[in-house]
Amino acid sequence: MNIQNQLRTALITGSTSGIGLELTRRLLAERWQVIGLNRSAFPSEDTDIQNALRSGQLRWVQANLTNYDSLRTALDQIKSDTDSIDVLFNNAGGSAAELRFSDQGHELHFELQTIVPYIIYMELVELLLKGQMKTVINTSTTSFNMVRQFDLNILERPAEFKKLFGPYATSKLGLSLWTREVAKSPNADGIQLLSVDPGGNNTLRGNKTSGLPFYIKPIMKWFFPHPSHGASLLYNAALSPARHESGAFLVKNKATVLRFTEQGPAVLNRVNEIYEQRFRTTQSGKTTITPS
Repeated sequence: MNIQNQLRTALITGSTSGIGLELTRRLLAERWQVIGLNRSAFPSEDTDIQNALRSGQLRWVQANLTNYDSLRTALDQIKSDTDSIDVLFNNAGGSAAELRFSDQGHELHFELQTIVPYIIYMELVELLLKGQMKTVINTSTTSFNMVRQFDLNILERPAEFKKLFGPYATSKLGLSLWTREVAKSPNADGIQLLSVDPGGNNTLRGNKTSGLPFYIKPIMKWFFPHPSHGASLLYNAALSPARHESGAFLVKNKATVLRFTEQGPAVLNRVNEIYEQRFRTTQSGKTTITPS
C-alpha cells in the first residue's frame, strides 16, 4: 500500500526546529504526508518524528537553501519523487547576529527570506497545481512595522546592519510584497498565496548565537508562547474554511494592511530576475529555456 497516495502532502522549509517542527508534528498527527526541505536533520530523540521518517510519512530532503546548486539538486529530487503538493510552507528563516552574505553575494536575509521562497514556489508550481488545496503560506513578520523606509537597492547589499529591525525585517517585507504581487498575476493560476505573521514565539535554542537584540531575549523567554502557537497560525491560514483573499498579509488570522505596496512590482521584478538569470543557469553556465 503506497502511503503517499492516501495523504495530503505539505512541503515545509525550516521544519527541524521551532515553529516548523511543531507544524510538522501537527500535520503528521493529522495524517498528512510531509516533506521537510532543510539543511539539518530532524531531532534524533523525537520518537514520533523518527517513526514517521521510517514509515515514509515524513521525508527529509537535505539542502543548503542559500546555495543554488544545493537547492537545485534538492528541488529536482522533490519533483522527481512527488506527485503533487497541497500546501507549500515557506517557513525557513531567522535573524542573524551580523551582516552576512550568501554564496551568490546577496545579503543573507534577503537570499533566504525573500529570494529562496520565490525560487521554491516557481520550481514547485506545477506540483501545487496538481494538488487539491493549491496553497502557499509564506512566513512573514510584523517586525517590519518598525521599518521607516524601504529601499529595494539596500536589500541585497545593505550599508549598515541592525538586529531584527534591519535586514531581517526588510527581507520579510520583501517576501510579503512579492506574495501580494504574484497573487494578482495570471501566472498564479488558481493558487492561493498568503504571507502570515506567526506572532511572537519562544524559539530560543540553548547557546545558539542569536540575532535578537539583547532586551528581546528575556521577554521571549518568559512571556512568549511555545512555538506551537505560531504553527497553529500558519496551519489555520492554510486550512481555514473562510479562505482569505489571495495575496493577503495575515496577522492573528486577519488580513492586515501592508505598507510600501507601491514597491511590490519592483521587488517581484528583482526576485524573478534573480531566479531566471542566476538560479536557472546550470553549472555548465548554460541557461535553461523558460517555458512561455
